[in-house]
Amino acid sequence: MDNILEVKDLAVSFQTFFGEVEAVRNISFNVERGKTIAIVGESGCGKSVTANSIMQLLPKPPAVYKNGEIVFNGENLLNKSESEMTKIRGNKISMVFQDPMTSLNPTMKVGKQIVEGVRKHRKISNSEGKKLAIDMLKLVSVPQPEKRINQYPHEFSGGMRQRVMIAIAMASKPELLIADEPTTALDVTVQAQILDLMKKLKDEMNTSIIIITHDLGVVADIADELAVMYAGQIIEKGKLNEIYYNTKHPYTKKLLASVPKINMDRNEELHSIEGSPPDLYIPPKGCSFYDRCDKAMRICEEHMPEFIDHGNGHCSACWLNHPQRVSKGGVE
Repeated sequence: MDNILEVKDLAVSFQTFFGEVEAVRNISFNVERGKTIAIVGESGCGKSVTANSIMQLLPKPPAVYKNGEIVFNGENLLNKSESEMTKIRGNKISMVFQDPMTSLNPTMKVGKQIVEGVRKHRKISNSEGKKLAIDMLKLVSVPQPEKRINQYPHEFSGGMRQRVMIAIAMASKPELLIADEPTTALDVTVQAQILDLMKKLKDEMNTSIIIITHDLGVVADIADELAVMYAGQIIEKGKLNEIYYNTKHPYTKKLLASVPKINMDRNEELHSIEGSPPDLYIPPKGCSFYDRCDKAMRICEEHMPEFIDHGNGHCSACWLNHPQRVSKGGVE
């Protein structure tokens, strides 16, 4: 198996005035070369912190890398200096951020922004830069690219701005693309177009992708593998179809149940997950999902669940899947 990225037992905390926030708690996952992995979970579960950790974009302090490794092409990024990371960011690893309007420079023409990142890593002439900007806008299906390179971000729609962000990220032909909520605030038609575009770019450039989202429905047609996060931990991971059709963790089941289905009755209510995630100032001693789980047992409250291997790379952290289960009232 050719892994371009290996995240091993990564733990990231934030030191605040009120105490330590354990944002990411010993997570591990791999990204195969040319494949797409989706990291899914509720807001605040640690998805974006994980993405920014890979890019080394978290300010230190308050961020503290307490444990683990982030191995990219055989090298641990946590051991890299800022100057070394500058050579990797936007070159070998690129990122598409959540909100293109705040990520794009409102005072700079779009064409110049596309070329700016490439110029940091290699010398290109003005004519080469212009051709690159036009070619990248064509690649992401922006109409009239010759005209559009001379326009500003406010002259683009939300979906078009997101395409520009993808063009900027892909201009240097990175080996790994991290897309943090790339379809947030876009209507469903534009969402589908953006996801189709990312699939096309992955196939044409053989780029590996990490896509971060809170919506399991969004990744159904793009991801090869899935990692479900909750309260700073990965609680289930494996091949997409394995998790969709053989779900093992109660949280993943509830996430899937909350996705609208095309054959739903119009009067049928959507499922929701009652309660709130735990406070990561003081993480729970046992399973983080204990308070919200309708199948919780006594052992769940006191002990962190072990990862159980279900075969084919599918594993989950839930005591329900352990051969010896203890209920709240005693041994089952």
